[in-house]
Amino acid sequence: MTPTRRNQRALRTAGAGAAALLALSACSSSGSDPSSAKPDSSASGRLSGTVTVFAAASLKESFTTLGKQFETAHPGTKVTFSFGGSDSLAASITGGAPADVFASASPKTMKIVTDAGDASGTPVTFARNQLEIATLPGNPHRVGSLKDLTDKDLKVVLCAAEVPCGAAAQKALAAAKLKLTPVSYEQDVKAALTKVELKEADAAVVYKTDVHAAGDKVEGVEFPESADAVNDYPITLLKSTQDTETAKAFIALVRSAEGRKVLTGAGFLKP
Repeated sequence: MTPTRRNQRALRTAGAGAAALLALSACSSSGSDPSSAKPDSSASGRLSGTVTVFAAASLKESFTTLGKQFETAHPGTKVTFSFGGSDSLAASITGGAPADVFASASPKTMKIVTDAGDASGTPVTFARNQLEIATLPGNPHRVGSLKDLTDKDLKVVLCAAEVPCGAAAQKALAAAKLKLTPVSYEQDVKAALTKVELKEADAAVVYKTDVHAAGDKVEGVEFPESADAVNDYPITLLKSTQDTETAKAFIALVRSAEGRKVLTGAGFLKP
């Protein structure tokens, strides 16, 4: 091959390489930069970060289950919970406590957060809950109605009036036109139930879900007035969230068919 023909072939090869580089450059510039593109947060396993959820005490068992399901579905994520009386949790949020999601046991306590401007978007009801009387195993005092709790020989515990379960109990008592003086007012529904579990009280007005979760530690007694005091449970994203997409994904799980299955299995009513 002559030098002239060798030079011509080299030039053609170089030209083809340059054209390929130009085409690749054009392709890259015409689309988004892959290194700066955000991953599809809807894809399983693509979410990351920690979600801090403030939730009513009555949600402890069901939300703990959903938290584990969420972490399994999205490796690299973590869900942490703070359970307690909804009024106390709302006060903590408005006081600046860092949280991503708030699930309350009543619209009234949720309103504390929305009125303070700490919610992102409009809260949505995801479940409802109804009251039940928790008695000692075997119901030794033969409690059969709300009226039976007015017996002065019974040690009865209620949630504090500012707590959703306490407000609901007062509403049920008003519907039945009954007055009840408990031996103590507790700051959340789990504390009220514990009094019966420890035999420090003969009965407590709690939620159906709490009686369900306690198993054979207590016995539940239904009463018709509870239908007049059913609580809606709203959930919302908070403005203080540090990971919006992951927090939204947890809320989506709570509201999904799978979330509803866990909640109804725990005794919650559908929204």
